[in-house]
Amino acid sequence: MPDALILGIESSCDETGAAVVRSGQEILSNVVASQIPTHRPYGGVVPELASREHLRAIVPVVRQALAEAEQTYESIDAIAVTQGPGLAGSLLVGISFAKALAFGLEKPLIAVNHLEGHIHAVLLERQLSADAGLQFPVLALVVSGGHTHLYLARTQGTLWTYENIGHTRDDAAGEAFDKVAKLLGLGYPGGPIIDRLAAHGDPGAVKFQSSQIKHRDRRDRGRAASAGDHPRFDFSYSGIKTAVLRYVETHTLQTAIEARRQALKGIVKPTLEDYLRLSDKQTLDLVASFQRAMVEDLVEKTLAAAAEYDVQTLFVSGGVAANRELRMTFQREAEMQGIPVFFPSRSLSTDNAAMIAAAAFPKFLAGEFEAMDFSAEAGMALR
Repeated sequence: MPDALILGIESSCDETGAAVVRSGQEILSNVVASQIPTHRPYGGVVPELASREHLRAIVPVVRQALAEAEQTYESIDAIAVTQGPGLAGSLLVGISFAKALAFGLEKPLIAVNHLEGHIHAVLLERQLSADAGLQFPVLALVVSGGHTHLYLARTQGTLWTYENIGHTRDDAAGEAFDKVAKLLGLGYPGGPIIDRLAAHGDPGAVKFQSSQIKHRDRRDRGRAASAGDHPRFDFSYSGIKTAVLRYVETHTLQTAIEARRQALKGIVKPTLEDYLRLSDKQTLDLVASFQRAMVEDLVEKTLAAAAEYDVQTLFVSGGVAANRELRMTFQREAEMQGIPVFFPSRSLSTDNAAMIAAAAFPKFLAGEFEAMDFSAEAGMALR
């Protein structure tokens, strides 16, 4: 296998990332500039602000990644960049910069699907390959603030191919975490806060019904059926978000929520102790019950898909894969089914450029390079 240094650039949402990865496996640097302080006052990502922050950060982040890797622009063999899916304006910042670098340096340019990057984040650390115990087909759950997808992954030569066998019909899982946290006055980003608070509540205190999907998703009409006409395994999380809202209304929690929201505004970096001090038992029980319902739904549907498609290996990646209860539940339940399950480290679960550089390496080997006329694809599908 040839030795190749790939500079990865990631700007699909609100993280500006650059990394240098050797041959798809060895991380030489991985720099991320977060925009959380910019978006926290709004309780979510503001696209226009995200694009502006990427413009400010892209040059210093790339320079830092090269410096930490002890590399130069000339020593890089190829440049990889996220093409989609994501916010169009944010994607265009990374793509424009990558194009300029590739043109000026006369280096190959590789376009990468952000979702494939999350899948290869698992391979990046585990250094798994067909020769190192990885059994196909692989079932990959990509679960984050913007995505909840199930993919059957196989290899075709050096490249990976993907078949989508399930996706969210409405809110992504991470989006539901963030919206519930905002509803309860817990701030942004909501997923990590809920994960930390859930351990202090009773997960059986509030009963949430699992989503029941009875009709075909309109986005699937006209598509060919999955191989062997297997069923799909779709998700839906708008219902549980509404159930939390109804609980807040019927239990008159609004006054306490507003008091907590105002108190947290006065704390620059709230600690777990601050959140616990500002949250009563009823709120902690609600948070724990919400997280338990979300985790059970994700695990149950993913393992049902694994059994239906007779998969040999399970990947769980994306920002929500950093959730401690999700990891523990997957490890316990997958072991009972005899399926090995792999996660990226928490630092590689969220958006980063190392996963983009890793996903680009098979394309580098196959000579799958992009011409300069490609553009961002905000709704890019993974195939």
